[in-house]
Amino acid sequence: MASGALLVSLTGCMTVHGENAVVPAVSKGEAAKVLKTFVEKNNRANTVYDTDLNAEIETGALGAIDQAGLKARKQVRPQGNPDYHRLELTDTRYLIPEQAGWPKFFVTDSRSNRKGSGRWFFVFQRDRANAPWRAAYLSVLQPDAVPEFARDKDGHVRAVPTGGGARLTVPPGRLSRAYTRYLQDGGGDDFAAGPHTSAQREKREKQMARKSVRNEYADQEAQPPQFSPFGLRTRDGGALVFFASHHHHKQTLPRGYTPQIKEPLVKALMTGKPKHSVTFVRVSAQAVTVPAAKDNGKIRFLSRIEGLTEARGD
Repeated sequence: MASGALLVSLTGCMTVHGENAVVPAVSKGEAAKVLKTFVEKNNRANTVYDTDLNAEIETGALGAIDQAGLKARKQVRPQGNPDYHRLELTDTRYLIPEQAGWPKFFVTDSRSNRKGSGRWFFVFQRDRANAPWRAAYLSVLQPDAVPEFARDKDGHVRAVPTGGGARLTVPPGRLSRAYTRYLQDGGGDDFAAGPHTSAQREKREKQMARKSVRNEYADQEAQPPQFSPFGLRTRDGGALVFFASHHHHKQTLPRGYTPQIKEPLVKALMTGKPKHSVTFVRVSAQAVTVPAAKDNGKIRFLSRIEGLTEARGD
């Protein structure tokens, strides 16, 4: 997937007072234009594998994943993909918070023309008054997993502070660190068991126990401004939070053996020559529900999209 943004001019009030005043991040009409332009440019970028066009409409984790994918596909198939199945989004709900300062964000919740019943949530980010809106996250949530959002008297959803004022078990600004540390050593009890937590660690332990190849893992938190987390307050006092993380997986073969990279898209992202080992570098984008601090509950994953951004041979 790729994402898109419209170089819209916000209202005079937003441009002048967006630094300090608490105002809607965008109007519903402007948000609809952003999404429309996003879909149009996304379809063009994926048809001809245009990373520059994608960079106009995506940022953060989504941009890193998609731009690497487009780069690899362009190298493997320079003629592009004229048979690309164009993305269509319908039945869109706009989740717009009131905010002060930057970056500002809003979320769209749509039905897509792709397989499955999942709702496509895009998080659009704007870093300053004269910057374009670009999509930083895509998460596909099952309809019955979508939480109910808290709203103010004007119907706007409520943004969650990234720091201590979040009143969550883990503030959005610390989620990436908490998750990557959990994957590294299993410490803490913030995360519920599941495919992206306990099962992920079990899979790694099996890989590291193999004798035929040495597997090593390193996880790093993703930091702003490129990888900003965003959260919306839910009616139960918790939040739906979108955040990113970095993951490295190094495979080293015994002396006398050379890694064989057969997948063309991986080879297209390869730097260096794989004589003894290969390191796969991935970016991951997560959508999780985080309980209120007073409830002492567990963080639960609703969506996780991971993409290879680099492969290094040594």
